[in-house]
Amino acid sequence: MGIIENLQKIQKQIPSHVTLVAVSKTKPDEMIMEAYQSGHRDFGENKVQDLAGKAERLPGDIRWHMIGHLQSNKVKYLASFVHLIHGVDSLKLLNIINKEGAKHNRVIDCLMQVHIAREQTKFGFSGDELQEVLQSDSFGEMKNIRIRGVMGMATYTENSDQIREEFRHLKRIFEKLRASLFSNNNSFDQLSFGMSGDYQLAIEEGSTMVRIGSLIFGARNY
Repeated sequence: MGIIENLQKIQKQIPSHVTLVAVSKTKPDEMIMEAYQSGHRDFGENKVQDLAGKAERLPGDIRWHMIGHLQSNKVKYLASFVHLIHGVDSLKLLNIINKEGAKHNRVIDCLMQVHIAREQTKFGFSGDELQEVLQSDSFGEMKNIRIRGVMGMATYTENSDQIREEFRHLKRIFEKLRASLFSNNNSFDQLSFGMSGDYQLAIEEGSTMVRIGSLIFGARNY
């Protein structure tokens, strides 16, 4: 099956309130254009250099998602155009995104990354750390970022009960924040978890945004 057929098949399984981010990392422009021509607009990259290059070459109405770990010294390369930064995992990074947003006179949408996996290698805040950052004075002064919600990555395991429990943990954190710190803020509405291997389970557990690569574009190119 081709890219368009793959996309259509997944879109049929995804409710209309869930955003499908097509993970185009390592993929050539032609493959992205094929998906674009079928009407798809949300694409995710995990390397700033690739993201900036593709944004320059490809149509201007693509919504580019930065889905990888973002180093603070690279924020400046995507601040003028990025649609959503998925993995904000420190106050330092938030500060820099805010500064770069101000330089471009725009408010940059971000998701806060929560560490929900049992593996130690994944980035992210604990629920308590996140609460602390979002209640801090320095966060309160930031005018050029908008927190759209939270994201997390489950443990890489075949155990669907464990994955489900990790997703539920993230949902509880999201709901707690929405009821407290963001109770007057309608734009805090994104709960992002789920990838190619577990997106159906993620949607069952309340995800509003899934990141899917290999099921659309085929196996990764290294």
